[in-house]
Amino acid sequence: MRVLMISWEFPPVVVGGLGRHVHALARELVVAGHEVVVLSRAPTGSDSATHPTVVQTVDGVRVLRVAEDPPHLEFGADLVAWTLGMGHGLLRHALTALLPGWRPDVVHAHDWLVAHPAIALADVLGVPLVATLHATEAGRHSGWLPGPMNRQVHSTEWWLARRADEVITCSVAMHDEVAALHDLDPAGVHVVHNGIDVRRWRSRGSAPGPATATQPGPRLVYFGRLEYEKGVQDLVAALPRIRRRHPGTRLLIAGTGTQRAMLDERVATHRVRRSVDFLGHLPDAELTALLRAADAVVLPSRYEPFGIVALEAAAAGATLVASTAGGLGELVRDGETGLGFAPGDVAGLADAVGRALADPRAARRRARAARARLRTEFAWPVIAARTAAIYAGARAAGPRELPRPKIPTGNLFDRQS
Repeated sequence: MRVLMISWEFPPVVVGGLGRHVHALARELVVAGHEVVVLSRAPTGSDSATHPTVVQTVDGVRVLRVAEDPPHLEFGADLVAWTLGMGHGLLRHALTALLPGWRPDVVHAHDWLVAHPAIALADVLGVPLVATLHATEAGRHSGWLPGPMNRQVHSTEWWLARRADEVITCSVAMHDEVAALHDLDPAGVHVVHNGIDVRRWRSRGSAPGPATATQPGPRLVYFGRLEYEKGVQDLVAALPRIRRRHPGTRLLIAGTGTQRAMLDERVATHRVRRSVDFLGHLPDAELTALLRAADAVVLPSRYEPFGIVALEAAAAGATLVASTAGGLGELVRDGETGLGFAPGDVAGLADAVGRALADPRAARRRARAARARLRTEFAWPVIAARTAAIYAGARAAGPRELPRPKIPTGNLFDRQS
């Protein structure tokens, strides 16, 4: 099949796990014999002079990287306007530089940010539209849509989900969430997990900076985006309790995000400044070494559609302690492939970490079980085959005019109970 994937991130433009997912999926589909073109963007804040539109081939995947248009729009300050501008640029370049000589059999949209160009192209070409919803706006805010922008994003998600001929989610938790929030028949929503390439995480290099220090005591590692829904503030709050049971425990935080200042405040409030190191963004080799050197990798998310970081930690052979939020509860099986605790439960988090540190032998056994599971359920050839089967079964229903969704007041998750 000829597949046109549309994604707002694709390496080296990476914001979170979505970009890596699209890259790996596209590459594996090519290995399986499909022809894949990815329509994506240049880095935020660039323009056609610094980063002109180019067509490249990456791992057998043809990538059309579209330059940002001239208007001064900022991702953080003008999210919806910026997204519309990006969508216009993607659509214009697809029509002029790609489609005159090439026609896809299916359009695959990844998340709400590419809803406009994906729907337009599927409508114009008359081909099936497949949409993967990697997260929801309501989910990021624990069921609430507190402001106009949140409601705008939610309604765009609804539009994409309702217009798509097939909808894919990355976990059972996301399947239920998406079906309920967007009024979809649950039987028509597919679950296809994210995958992992275990070979990428075999590095045996030395860990960076503070992780190689000689201070005695266990090392806890968090890696990922520094955002409120990731729950790092709960891990910081639990650290004093953990240190009372396991003196000298240090917390190493790898990643960047909008909540760094808040986390600095929490570190000061809980008086653990000397026990916490912020490492920022780490190259893959250094991150792998850091994970391998950890006594436990802790993933305290309050909201997590899937949790690809759990797969990455398992691939590195790390001991996993994770909340049961969303997809994490499916990936980290308590007592089997790691230890779990309820999202936001600081005491439960501290207890789970304490149990992991108290019995290293059992922790290593769980880590081996987690890594072994990656080669069956989460291997990219399996993920690509499932996705290709959805493509093959998709039928184009054609353009549809949909009304604006009615957005209930209050917590949207209350409607699901």
